[in-house]
Amino acid sequence: MMSDASTENGDILIAEEEDKLSSKTFASASLLLEDKDVRQSFMGSAGEQRNETQHHRPVGVRFLEYIRGAPFTFRTYQAIVLVLTFFAYASFHATRKTTSIVKSVLDPQTTELGFTHWSRFYFLGTVDGAQRNPGLNAGWAPFDTSDGTAMLGQIDVAFLSIYSLGMYFAGHLGDRFDLRVLLALGMAGTGIFTSLFGAGYWLNIHSFYYFLVVQMLAGLFQSTGWPSVVAVVGNWFGKKKRGLIMGIWNAHTSIGNISGSLIASALLKYGWGYSFAVPGLIIALFGLTVFLFLPVSPEKMGIENEEESQLKSPEKDGITQPLLDGRPNEKGRAVGFVEAWGIPGVAPFALCLFFSKLVAYTFLYWLPFYISHTAIDGKYLSDSTAGTLSTLFDVGGVVGGILAGHISDRLDARALTAASFMYCAIPALFFYRIYGSISLYWNVALMFVAGMFVNGPYALITTAVSADLGTHSSLKGNSRALATVTAIIDGTGSVGAAIGPLLTGYISANSWSAVFTMLMAAALVAGLLLTKLVVAEVTAKMESGGSRTGWPRRSSVPETLV
Repeated sequence: MMSDASTENGDILIAEEEDKLSSKTFASASLLLEDKDVRQSFMGSAGEQRNETQHHRPVGVRFLEYIRGAPFTFRTYQAIVLVLTFFAYASFHATRKTTSIVKSVLDPQTTELGFTHWSRFYFLGTVDGAQRNPGLNAGWAPFDTSDGTAMLGQIDVAFLSIYSLGMYFAGHLGDRFDLRVLLALGMAGTGIFTSLFGAGYWLNIHSFYYFLVVQMLAGLFQSTGWPSVVAVVGNWFGKKKRGLIMGIWNAHTSIGNISGSLIASALLKYGWGYSFAVPGLIIALFGLTVFLFLPVSPEKMGIENEEESQLKSPEKDGITQPLLDGRPNEKGRAVGFVEAWGIPGVAPFALCLFFSKLVAYTFLYWLPFYISHTAIDGKYLSDSTAGTLSTLFDVGGVVGGILAGHISDRLDARALTAASFMYCAIPALFFYRIYGSISLYWNVALMFVAGMFVNGPYALITTAVSADLGTHSSLKGNSRALATVTAIIDGTGSVGAAIGPLLTGYISANSWSAVFTMLMAAALVAGLLLTKLVVAEVTAKMESGGSRTGWPRRSSVPETLV
């Protein structure tokens, strides 16, 4: 009996142990299966992410990396971005500058013969009845009439009006769609419609409305350029020395103006149509290059942002705050148009740029015309010579942009720097008007100085300031505002850029001195609009003591305005 009971108890214990072992085996097998599923899910997710990254990588970059046998480094991508965006926007300005060079050919000697520009407004009337001037040596109908200068001015304002309006929409699109595709399409469209303007020469087109519509469509495509290039550069570069780096990079504006002037002037002898067709072809080719090679952001390239990694290092002193703080939130909700206007500092800088670009674009569109119609040392220069000479204004602009960026970095005072340059532009413009006609040397020197002070704040506001405001602390790390803020600031400035050349077309009929008075007044207003920001900057620096530069580094937009 005892033996049977012991045997039975032993069998029960053995069964229980077998059940426990079976349960453990089943649990282990389940865990293995779950781990396998997790690994497969993770590998599948990683594979999808790699496929998505590969999809966003430009074809040209993939091809070069395939030939190279290794992916590009972060620094290499930065170099590619700087070079491509530099030449992309330089080509935009090269096509934009062409009109000012060709003006004197389309409408020769009108101002010198003393005709008024106030008699007709061609948006509302026809041009068939315009009085032709038999004293004109040459020209192109309908611009060789007594109102030719006003007609050219109205084409300028139509171009810039569509450009400024399109800028707001382009910024909205830039924060929501692929910047590489948007920029490439804008460049291709600009090339097509710039060439179509020149095609009027070979097709013997003399319709004012043909040239008007073509320029308006060119302005629409041009509006995609600035928000796109600033947003792409902002994705790759940090805050350290932002003003200096962007000041140097912003030389593309002046380089584009200079190259556009030289190309258009050199081709005038073959026919003014070539002065449009060649720059149009160049920007279209650069647009293709952008589409094939431009990397939009580190995330889309599947590469770590080294500047963001450096920010997290305890060895850093906080100066290298990344241009786009809170990178993980890049996919967050894009900032709306009205919301972007509410960012502290956007409105005063946008209005300041309105008057700053009014001055800058008046020179862009009318300086060659002014030089060719003003006696310098008792002599009048040819159209091509005047166009070439006008490039020195843009050379001064390159120096001014770099200086403004460097000074604003050293002082960490964007508003103070911009306002100071605008105030200095007033005497520079006055002396150029009064003493620029004494001799060619005086004209060159004073033109250079005027370009430096006029284009310096223009360059600073459209680059470093836009980047600062597009990543303002009030956005709480949301990086999807840079293109919108850039578009708001530059779009508002472009409204002034449209008004300046239009007013010049009319006012210059009576007096060029009146034109310069208008420009000096605009420079004064531009500086005054930043007064509140300047006072806040200076007060903040004085209250916070001093560093080796005299002022500690703080946010470019004083916190007192937040």
